[in-house]
Formats: sequence, structure tokens, C-alpha cells
Amino acid sequence: MEVKSVKKDFVYSNVAEPHRGRTKEILKQFPDMRKLIGKNPYTFWAILGLVAFQFVVSMLVTDQSWWIVFGAAYLLGAFADHSLFVMIHECAHRLLFKNPAANRLSGILANIPLIFPSSVSFEKYHIKHHSFQGIHELDGDLPNYWEAKLIDNYFIGKMIWLLFYPFFQLFRISRLKEIKPFDKWIALNWAVQIIAISAIAFFFGPKATVFLVASFFFSVGLHPLGARWIQEHYLTHGEQETYSYYGPLNKISFNVGYHNEHHDFPSIPWNKLPQIRKDAPEFYDTLSYHTSWTKLFFRFLFDKEISLFSRVIRSNRGKVPLTDESKPDVEVISNNSVHSL
Repeated sequence: MEVKSVKKDFVYSNVAEPHRGRTKEILKQFPDMRKLIGKNPYTFWAILGLVAFQFVVSMLVTDQSWWIVFGAAYLLGAFADHSLFVMIHECAHRLLFKNPAANRLSGILANIPLIFPSSVSFEKYHIKHHSFQGIHELDGDLPNYWEAKLIDNYFIGKMIWLLFYPFFQLFRISRLKEIKPFDKWIALNWAVQIIAISAIAFFFGPKATVFLVASFFFSVGLHPLGARWIQEHYLTHGEQETYSYYGPLNKISFNVGYHNEHHDFPSIPWNKLPQIRKDAPEFYDTLSYHTSWTKLFFRFLFDKEISLFSRVIRSNRGKVPLTDESKPDVEVISNNSVHSL
């Protein structure tokens, strides 16, 4: 009988993260890829539409039974909130407007239905995730050692982890000591959330508020959408570090599944990510990828070979400065332009 291997520690790597090197190779072979780099201001209208949708649904459930409140959160609100996370992600990479403040304000707007103030903090930690993928003291996407040990590879532990995923992320902040945890933008983010959620609770009542809270937790946790966090960097096929998802939910999740493409080209907005794979198939079709978040969701829960230790960790930061803004595609193009002068 075959004995399955169970990871009790992270997978350690002595080489730098793979994306900057691949970005350089792709731009060398396909220089026209640079034409996809830019902004998409129309994303702002998607933010407005999604925020309005959540407020309308929250109002509609105020006089409904509790099972309708939670059903609407699972079947409708979770998808809208997940898309709002993608919008915040676009704002974090400044892919809407040239003005950095306009992007941050757009992210704060997208944050309102998500209950907890996280847009500006997400930007701080997510950019470092790109620049220092796998560096445990800088990559907030990596679980804490105690977190991975606590959850282990058990079904119940994984369910608890998915259900309370946002809280586990909060516990990681103390590990990331080189990142400044608070500033005036975070204070603004908190102030807007407190005012907005207090107004919703006052004018629309507890069911509207519970709908938004439940939508938030379902969108990031115990829901097939929660498989996105497993899809992106958990070692589900050998020791490949990053995986894309090429399934139907990309249509309503603003192509967030194109994760290898995004890490290689973080300066390309969501609407053009599929074009990267189309233009350079030899770089992406040769990588392992996922086609179903639902299938991965259940595999993560039941497969004991996959645990929170199924992640690559490294100590090699390369030559990337702490102030890096995670734009390797733009940097390669700029360097090539300088060398050609």
C-alpha cells in the first residue's frame, strides 16, 4: 500500500523567486508584450457597480428570514465581495489611474462593503509579496510556522483555517517587522469604514450588516472561492511555486486566476491578462495550472498531502531593495531603453 508523504515543514529554496527572470525572458522573446502595460480607468465603474450591488442586496434582505440572509451572502454576496477584493488588488498595483492617491481612494471605496478596513494595508503587504515572494519575514501571504503546525493536514483544521482566514492573516503582521503597519492612509481607511458600516447598521438594521459580514467571510474562506488562496502558491503539483487558474469563474472575477501572468507582468491590468498567455503560450501552457476552484477546494480539504506547509520559503532576497514597487516588467523595459541609447 502506498504511503502518502505528509509535510511537517516548508519547502526551502536556495534560488530567487522565478518571476523576474521569466519576465525578462518573455520580453526578450516577445517585445510587443510591453504594449499591454498601462492603466484601465474603466475599472472604477466596476467598483461602483459592485459596491452598489452589495448595498442593494443588503437592503433587500432586511425584512427576510435569516436563511435568506445567509443564502444570499453565500450565493451572491460572496461573489461580489471576491470581485471587490480583485478591484482592491488592481488599486494596490495602481492599475486604474496615474495618480497614486486616486488609486488608493478607489481602493478605499471598494473596501466599504467588505466591513473590515483592509485596502491600504493590503497594498503595503501585497506589494512586498510580489517583490519578496517566499521571504518569510516579508511575504505576508506565507503562513506562520505555528499556524501551519496548528492546522496541519487535517480536514477540521483546514475548515477552521478557511472559515477564519482573515484572522490568521492578521496574526502574520507581527512577523513582518520591516513593513510599517500604520500611516495616515490606513487611518483614513479605518475612518471611512467606521462611518460607512455604522450608517448601514443604523439605517438598514442588523440583517443588512450580517449579510455584509457573512458575504465577506464566505468570499475569502469556506467557499469554493476560498480555493483561490490555495491555487495561487500552494504546492499542488510538485514544487512549482505559482499556479494560474483557467476556469469559468475568471469571467466574474476579473481574470484574477491568471496568477503566473500577473506575477510576471504586475503592470498589466486585469482585462489584458489573458492576452499574455495567448501571446506567449510556450511560457504558460508548459506550467501546471488549475481549471476548477471547486475541485481544488475539496482536494485541499480532504487531501492529506496538502497542508499549510506546502509552500516554498527562501532566504535569498536577490538584489531587490525593500522600497521596490513590484514593477519588474516596467524595470526591464526601462533598462533596455537606457542600454539602447
